[in-house]
Amino acid sequence: MMHLSEEQLNNLGKDALIILVASLQAQMDALRKQLDDANAHLADNNRQIELLTEQIRLMNQRHFGRKAEANLSDMDGQLTLFDSFNEVEGFQKPDAPEPAVEEVTISSYRRSKTKGKRDADLDGLPARIFEHRLSEEELAEKFPDGYKELPAEIYKRLHIIPETFIVDEHHVHVYASKSNEGTIIKAPRPADLFRNSIATASLVASIINGKYVNAVPLYRLEQEFQRYGLNITRQNMANWCIRLGEEYLSVLYDHLHKKLYSYHVIQADETPVLVNRDGRKAGAQSYMWVYRSGHLYKDKQIVLYEYQLTRNASHPREFLKGYEGICVTDGYQVYHTLEKELEELTIAGCWVHCRRRFND
Repeated sequence: MMHLSEEQLNNLGKDALIILVASLQAQMDALRKQLDDANAHLADNNRQIELLTEQIRLMNQRHFGRKAEANLSDMDGQLTLFDSFNEVEGFQKPDAPEPAVEEVTISSYRRSKTKGKRDADLDGLPARIFEHRLSEEELAEKFPDGYKELPAEIYKRLHIIPETFIVDEHHVHVYASKSNEGTIIKAPRPADLFRNSIATASLVASIINGKYVNAVPLYRLEQEFQRYGLNITRQNMANWCIRLGEEYLSVLYDHLHKKLYSYHVIQADETPVLVNRDGRKAGAQSYMWVYRSGHLYKDKQIVLYEYQLTRNASHPREFLKGYEGICVTDGYQVYHTLEKELEELTIAGCWVHCRRRFND
């Protein structure tokens, strides 16, 4: 389209101006259509990128996910721990404020209480009884000469009630003496899982089960809570998992460590792991040490994992210090070095390792 000067535009007649404006409108419509097509194409590309990203994530999960060590030959026997393993450490935010119940509850969704009794059940599950009857009017119409009721036909269906959330509201009663105003007594109250936190043992147990047993990322747990009308952030969940480990599970770990010493035979091994985030360069090799009770102690099995940055002898030396018994290991020389240092420790199992290598 040619460029007209201001003087030329002023000299144009009415018909010419109409043609010019119509032409400009047509060009604008064409440009708008091109822009819409480009945006639609861009949206399609974004959807394709999201789809490909999700496919890559799923393939990585299948290829590098939790597998037996025997199935990792393509990685030279290395066990890879991706961000899903230390996700809570990544989302941990110690200075994040604890949410209040009013802040967590973002909907007025309520579930009705289930009715029924436990004497009829399915594999020991609680049961609800639904009675399906004809009305007296219907019975009178169907049986004008009267009726008698036969044994009911009974069938069972399995019903599931999704997660139910209940707010425990504690009312601690306070008492004061009539004669001595300075004497004030509060009724005893149960201890909180965490001080000044709405978290309960059942809530944190559900989060840990979802995260570490079912391998559900924290952001998906956050979305799941939102679907139930709860605003529990991944930062809150990460903080709770970290605090539970530091304040409770570490105590249990130390207790099981001492308990393991009472077994006459234990087993030990270590395997390389790759961790993306531990303060070092991505892909740096670390080690997961494992100690467990002997296979024949079937009633009370103990399995303890210890993550360390190296394969140094100082780690099993510290863990096995004071153990008086037999430790079954492979042929790694570190264990046999410890046997010479610790008189009460006996290392066994090297011949099994050697025989396996000979057979291979």
